Amino acid sequence: MKIFLTGGTGFVGSAACEHLERAGHTCVAFDLHPFSKGVERTFIHGDVRDLEKLIQASKGADAILHLAAAHHDFGIDSQTFHDVNVVGTQNVCQAMTINGISRLCFYSTVAVYGESPPPVSESTPPRPVSDYGKTKLLAELVCEEWSKESSAHRCLVIRPTVIFGPNNFANMYTLIRQIDGGRFLRVGRMDNFKSLAYIDNVVRATEELWIRKSDERQPTEIYNYVDKPDLTSIEIVDTIYSALGKRKPALAIPYGLARMMAIPFDLVIGVTGKNLPVSSARIKKLAKSNTQFESDRIHQLLSEKPVPLRDGIREMVLWYRSGGKFQTVINRRPSPLGVS
Repeated sequence: MKIFLTGGTGFVGSAACEHLERAGHTCVAFDLHPFSKGVERTFIHGDVRDLEKLIQASKGADAILHLAAAHHDFGIDSQTFHDVNVVGTQNVCQAMTINGISRLCFYSTVAVYGESPPPVSESTPPRPVSDYGKTKLLAELVCEEWSKESSAHRCLVIRPTVIFGPNNFANMYTLIRQIDGGRFLRVGRMDNFKSLAYIDNVVRATEELWIRKSDERQPTEIYNYVDKPDLTSIEIVDTIYSALGKRKPALAIPYGLARMMAIPFDLVIGVTGKNLPVSSARIKKLAKSNTQFESDRIHQLLSEKPVPLRDGIREMVLWYRSGGKFQTVINRRPSPLGVS
């Protein structure tokens, strides 16, 4: 099967290409950025906001894995979120209709649930609060409408939680760097739970459900993806310390004091708009906020046992120690239309 991946050179896209090619499929990556140096895969430079380029590039594909998205917390305005996540999805669906492609998988996000209290499952009404969550929910509706256009159309929507693993430079990477560099300070008990998803587990589940078991699904189906059991923040931190071979700190800063210490950083962020590594919001997210989502529905359908979360964290630390810490991080934020 020839699979066209929007956002195909990113963290999830690269891992998906690797897994799908091992399973015997051919992948074409459509992205604003090429693959990392040394990766030999088919790449087409393009933007999901460019309908004509999408139509031309996706000709001959049997299926589309739609991963391209605006998702960063800083540096993206509301219009760009809408243009990339909503209009981009409209363009993907239109290109599929024109080119006769009937199989779509769209990566949405658990951010569509907003601040809904746990347990949060697929039956929980979406209440997004961020531009990211709002535009991803609108994009889901676009996919659902596309699936109704023809009885042949099939759409799988995956709502993953935070995905981590080797070659990812987001929050888990930052935490590993802080611990490795001796800059991490434990705040309070850190007994809050964090739902996570290991990259190998997510892409393997996607391939099984979307490709191998596609005939067993309804025209449109939505699944959360979370690896269980959830770990607490301190369990995540302890696993990283152990994998790095470093001794855990014996003391912790009281949560209230840590929030007070973050006030100067908050002021700088408010004035400059810069994404600083320390803020009261980050401290709350790490040390207090529970982010728990349920994904029993998808795991009941999968045949392979997932990699345990602690093992996934250890694999990411191994990658970090073997060279990941020295890699250059690419700015993958999409620019506003008309700005290069």
